[in-house]
Amino acid sequence: MQSRDVRIRQPILAVLLAIFVVASGGNARAQIAVAGDGGPGPVKARHLTAELVALSSAIAPGGTQQVGLVLTMEKHWHVYWINPGDSGEPPRIAWTLPAGVTAGPMRFPIPQRLPLGPLMDFGYENEVAFPVTISAAPTLKPGPLHLDAQVSWLVCAQLCVPGKAHLGIDLAVQTATPQAPLAGALGEAITLVPKPLPAGAKFSVLGGKQQFALTLIDGQRETNAEFYPDPADLAPDGTPSTNAIVYSAKQHVEPQRDGVRLTVERSPDLATLPATLHGVLKLSDTVAYDVTAPVVPGEVAAAGGGSATSTTAIGAIGLAFLGGILLNLMPCVFPVLFLKGLALVQSSSQSRAHLRRHGLFYALGILLSFWAIVAVLLVLRSTGGHAGWGFQLQSPVFIALLASLIFFLALSLAGQFEIGLSLTSVGSSLVDRAGAGKQGYAGSFFTGVLATVVATPCTAPLMGAAIGFALTQSAAVTFAVFTSLALGLAAPYLMLSWQPAWVRVLPRPGAWMEILKQCTAVPLFATAIWLAWVYGQLHASSGTTSSGVDQMALLLACFLLLAIAGWALGRWPAKWASRIAALVLIALGLAIPLSQTRNAPRTEVPVQSNATQQNAEQTSVAQSGPSASGAGLIWQPYSEQALDAARAAGHPAFIDFTAAWCLSCQFNERAVLRSSDVESALRAHNFMLLKADWTNDDPAITQKLASLGRAGVPTYALYPATADSAPDVLPELLTKGLVLAAIERDAK
Repeated sequence: MQSRDVRIRQPILAVLLAIFVVASGGNARAQIAVAGDGGPGPVKARHLTAELVALSSAIAPGGTQQVGLVLTMEKHWHVYWINPGDSGEPPRIAWTLPAGVTAGPMRFPIPQRLPLGPLMDFGYENEVAFPVTISAAPTLKPGPLHLDAQVSWLVCAQLCVPGKAHLGIDLAVQTATPQAPLAGALGEAITLVPKPLPAGAKFSVLGGKQQFALTLIDGQRETNAEFYPDPADLAPDGTPSTNAIVYSAKQHVEPQRDGVRLTVERSPDLATLPATLHGVLKLSDTVAYDVTAPVVPGEVAAAGGGSATSTTAIGAIGLAFLGGILLNLMPCVFPVLFLKGLALVQSSSQSRAHLRRHGLFYALGILLSFWAIVAVLLVLRSTGGHAGWGFQLQSPVFIALLASLIFFLALSLAGQFEIGLSLTSVGSSLVDRAGAGKQGYAGSFFTGVLATVVATPCTAPLMGAAIGFALTQSAAVTFAVFTSLALGLAAPYLMLSWQPAWVRVLPRPGAWMEILKQCTAVPLFATAIWLAWVYGQLHASSGTTSSGVDQMALLLACFLLLAIAGWALGRWPAKWASRIAALVLIALGLAIPLSQTRNAPRTEVPVQSNATQQNAEQTSVAQSGPSASGAGLIWQPYSEQALDAARAAGHPAFIDFTAAWCLSCQFNERAVLRSSDVESALRAHNFMLLKADWTNDDPAITQKLASLGRAGVPTYALYPATADSAPDVLPELLTKGLVLAAIERDAK
């Protein structure tokens, strides 16, 4: 964003340059040599060459023909678009035409931004053609036709030089004129003239106190956009009106699943919002649309999820790395890291190189797992889909497999059977018996994979903004951010394995380790129970409560067969018969829930009528009355209509983006949102409470998360009652003080 001094200097510099141009056009222009003698050219002028060309040398009576002015500039010189920006002026043509011939306006192809110090110009470098449509009257008789043109321009680099040329072109009026192909500089320019929006596309403008938010919905994800406003309309007194935007300010692009959102800075000199905003929305060097939309008043949410400053790629990479480190402390990941530390204690007598290789294999397992997730996300994005962090936990099949794996590993740790000294040797026992990889590197690798899998239900602090930013950027930036997140997750164990001396502060290996290993089975059993509950919730949200209970019972039956398989492995260890029996039991166990499991369709929230919305609001307000003291608050299902209705009625709103499989969400709800202090504050300020349940895939919730700069849950957004106020997005982990402060801040 430009500083106040730069904003002040911009008009001054523009005026000085304009004075120079006027002076050049007044006293000096009379002395400027006019290049050309009325022929088509090309003619050489100072710093450019000018020429008149046509697609065809013939025109039919009653028909049209395309001619154009072609300007070829010297290196580093440029000419201007119809709106030159902070300074300059566009090329112009004054025609002298025979009777019965008319010329349309000169059209301008897609421009580019041309920064010049603190200013920003709009124009063209190298070569540009400006098409003009010539129309012939039906009564025009066959014969030769000469079009005469007086051309003027301003060509600039570090200084500006005005120029003129006298050009002309001959056409033949004839009855049979085949359609000319779009060839050469003129043909290319015709294809590059901005076009109207395609059918079905929508363009809207939200105008705030400091910014405009321009939104294009065209049915496909757009990753680039630039806005070029048309020249300012004349005020009633005939003077140019104030520019709507700051031309030189950075334009922030936010790709959307079905279009793009572009945030541009409002001019500080603009006292009131314009009725409409008109200009060119450029999506690439070859695609641009001529757009016009009414300006809807409303405060524009800061790009990047409500933060004061936009997230940068480097900042997102740093946040992701720190978020990955903190992810190790989350309840879903910490047991895995603890068991890896336990393995280091057991291996403390081994060589430093051996321990380091274990750390590298563990990190490699995490990296490859994260890259697989990125690949899936990028494929979904390329096909027009969208997914966020933890998207795989919206699949009942994935939940059933993960719950079964966790339960089976817990049986091993509890001592029912032995598949390795600890969880870290999962996958390495078979390798060891085969005589290869005796150090169990496969175990470390697959533990890294497991750490990634169990990390997905959690979102650590700093992760939300980083992932939300990454999923709106190019594939390279998305890959870099997720790689940084993976390295952060792997960093603690990697550092311990790289510096084994740090492990010496832990107790020496002994019998206590076996007891502790068995104790670690308890949180894994608890995790399996929680996943079984999530599995039931997934089915209950797409059917009835009894449907969820029935499906959960099938998963528990799978657990029973897994327990029998574990008993067989423990009863007859190292026997092929027991292994085969265990594999058969495991397959049968998994078949029970998976044969009945389907990806549960999301529950559609019906659009409520205005009367229904008012009733919902009255219910919410009633809960805040004295008679509701001590009663739990009512959370309405999220919909954009409910949010708009609440704010229109003067109520602030609190949206809780949550999911049954999100551990951080469940902790925040029980420890903070359901606390008496927070509920009393929400009740006292008449907040409309909306729960956006993302347990199953819901495109509306996914899109709303993306608009807040987030890609997963938990996410918490507080909306002040006034419709033009930006949402207040809270961190992933809540405290009572943080939420209470936000409630007081946004209730005003």
